[in-house]
Parts: sequence; C-alpha cells; structure tokens
Amino acid sequence: MKKEYTITVYTENQVGLLNRIAIIFSRRKINIESLNTSPSEVEGIHRFTIVVNETEDMVRKLARNFEKQVDVLRAFYNTGDEIIWQEMALYKVPTDEIAEKVQVERLLREHGARAVVIRKDYTIFETTGHREETDNLIKVLEPYGLIEFVRSARVAIIKASNGFHELLKDFEKRESEYLHTP
Repeated sequence: MKKEYTITVYTENQVGLLNRIAIIFSRRKINIESLNTSPSEVEGIHRFTIVVNETEDMVRKLARNFEKQVDVLRAFYNTGDEIIWQEMALYKVPTDEIAEKVQVERLLREHGARAVVIRKDYTIFETTGHREETDNLIKVLEPYGLIEFVRSARVAIIKASNGFHELLKDFEKRESEYLHTP
C-alpha cells in the first residue's frame, strides 16, 4: 500500500549527483512530491530530503539504489510519525484589500503567519507548518485576492536519532580500527 515517505540521503557535494538521483526515480516512474538539498551538520556533507508516495518495499529499494552511488554516504527513509518536518510558504495579496480588514490580522495570527513585505500594491505573508496548514491559509486569503503563492520543499529531522554526525563518527572509528588491524 502506498503512503508518504521522507527519504534522507547524505552525500558528498558532487556535480551531477542530483541528476543521477533523479534518474533513479524516473526509471521507476516515481513522482517526487518534494525535494530539498542543503548542507548538513557535517562540513562537506550535503543532505537531500525527498518526499514520495510509494510502497515501503519500493522506498527500501530506492534507498539501497542511492547507497550504490559512489558519492552517497547513507540513505534513510521514514514515515511522518518518525520525523519532525515543516514547510515554509509565502502568500502575496493586494495591500488595499487587506488594509481595511481588521479580521485579516486575527486570521493571520490564528495561522501563525506574519507580514514580511508591505508595499503599496501588495503584502507578502509567510508561515511555516505542515502542508495542510499552509493549504488552509490559501483558503483564508483567497477572498482577499491571493495574487501568488509558493511553498518550499520539506525540511525534516529524524526523531529517534543521534543525528548523522554520530553515525559518521562511528563509521570512521570502525573504518580506522579495520585499517589498523594487523
């Protein structure tokens, strides 16, 4: 049964790796719902956070295929219950439509949004949360003339983990012991 998984891939920062990862998905005809790349907590190591709707068996195979890539150090996959995650969203609305409406401020507060840019012709609001939360604010702002909306990719941290840094230190320690064993 398909469900949403977040795949976290730790890699060396090499040109062309994103393309190789994308090819793994396209060969299997799997749609990427969200993709975020960023530096990790370990210098020189990057992190891909990829969201897919797929079976656990297929996600397990994907993770194994990622780890076969030379520049990939480790790949994990998790369900939503095993991670803490957020997305950021920006909303552009006409300033004159919301300026006179006192209830807009209350609605924005209820949704944890804040104004980040206020111009004569438009105002941009920002919020973070789960997809349902950012989608709900779209519905709230549409009656005021929502001009534009954009949402970031998911950022996620695994709940039950010491972090990749600790795993990497353990790996380096075992590798060092192995290399120095007569």
